[in-house]
Amino acid sequence: MSTEILINASTHEARAAVVENGVLQEVFLERPSRRGLISNIYKGRVSRVLPGMQAAFIDIGLERTAFLHASDILDARHAGLGMEPPRNDSIRSLVAEGDEILVQVVKDPLGTKGARLTTYITLPSRYLVYMPKGQGVGVSARIEDEGERERLRSAVQSGIDAAENAGYIVRTAAEDAPAEALLSDMAYLRKLWEFVRQKGLRTQPGNLVHADLPLHLRMLRDLVSPDVDRVLIDQASAYREMQEFARSFMPDTLPRLELYEDPRPVFELHHVEEEIQKALDRKVPLKSGGYLFIDQTEAMTTIDVNTGAFVGHRNLEETIFRTNLEAAVTIARQLRLRNLGGIIIIDFIDMEEADHRRQVIQALERALADDHAKTSISSVSPLGLVEMTRKRTRESMEHLLCRACPTCEGRGYVKTAETVCYEVFREIVRQSRQFECQQLMVLAHQDVIERLLDEESSALGELELITGKPIRLQTEALYSVDQYDVVLM
Repeated sequence: MSTEILINASTHEARAAVVENGVLQEVFLERPSRRGLISNIYKGRVSRVLPGMQAAFIDIGLERTAFLHASDILDARHAGLGMEPPRNDSIRSLVAEGDEILVQVVKDPLGTKGARLTTYITLPSRYLVYMPKGQGVGVSARIEDEGERERLRSAVQSGIDAAENAGYIVRTAAEDAPAEALLSDMAYLRKLWEFVRQKGLRTQPGNLVHADLPLHLRMLRDLVSPDVDRVLIDQASAYREMQEFARSFMPDTLPRLELYEDPRPVFELHHVEEEIQKALDRKVPLKSGGYLFIDQTEAMTTIDVNTGAFVGHRNLEETIFRTNLEAAVTIARQLRLRNLGGIIIIDFIDMEEADHRRQVIQALERALADDHAKTSISSVSPLGLVEMTRKRTRESMEHLLCRACPTCEGRGYVKTAETVCYEVFREIVRQSRQFECQQLMVLAHQDVIERLLDEESSALGELELITGKPIRLQTEALYSVDQYDVVLM
């Protein structure tokens, strides 16, 4: 499989795309005004403690206070002992209003919700994740070879000082890495933590203590694996920063870094720009002629599968099965591409045969195997729906690039001109009974005025007789269809 990472870096926006076999799989976006907060470390102050929710709200200097649950608070009584705090501990025994606390963001603010925090600080490097108050050595589950897992664990354990109260997680990228590289990462992480700790002591509450790397360096650290053939960067300064980072921490990636100097924009390779625009559409076509409808709401994302123009070659059950198989692969790609998370409900086309249902679920699981976000799939429900979850840590592509329509306010529909006409009639009756006036004027959208003058003209005439007042009509170009005013004159 051929994999490329394209990086479009500029002062106002940084974007990165992961392309596998010429097909866009994932997009990352970072803007200075809305830079992601995940992994950032802040000095916070406890603003409110809510025993009923076993949680506290922490002021870290953002627009909304951040959320810290009791289970995410490291109890000083258990720090470094490899123990979890008792689940029945009251939040009030862990923090109090006014306390100053060092916290790390684990989930960006989403919609109306503030950031999610933890006091279990972690610091990542190329091969390791450092846990300053943890204990032991864990190895990524994606490294499956038991011999390699044991080698990595032993290499890291050999570098831990007996007096060191810290833990490490070996990342997937460490597979086949030499022991010297692991020990070098350990030394770097210890120095970094000491710097963060000292800065945290000096920093005032409500301020940033340590920020994660910018997007182009995070892509290099987290996603450039041996499977990646090349990384194209279209900005010389970002390219030089990546070269310096690679020389220090991952020299084996240097030959794969390329400065893109072609006049054609880098995101036009493999039609990336076009694919991003398509990923904002509700309807997703399938090659067979079928299609998906993807609807994202606050509570969940729903995906509906339809056969569309696909009629198959054998029978109806075979047509449905083939459509669902293709849809399973497309859904997995769309989840990564759009960065959809939380609860996801998939309405595959109903299948009669149990074996077909099983194969579709297996196809979905295989297609999600390369997803960096954690996913969990349940079996088909009694209603024929597949329920799954995908870990949500950052805003979806739709939320990053779009806002709700100001006309319909995100509903996806507006009232018809007919409905608005009847609302106008009711408002005219109400106002004429409550207030004295010589005449009334209706200000509304052109479609509403035209209907009042045409289909509803007789009803408007009757209304003038009932109220005893003349009614004038005026078009307002800036009004939406369901916006109107009835003015007394």
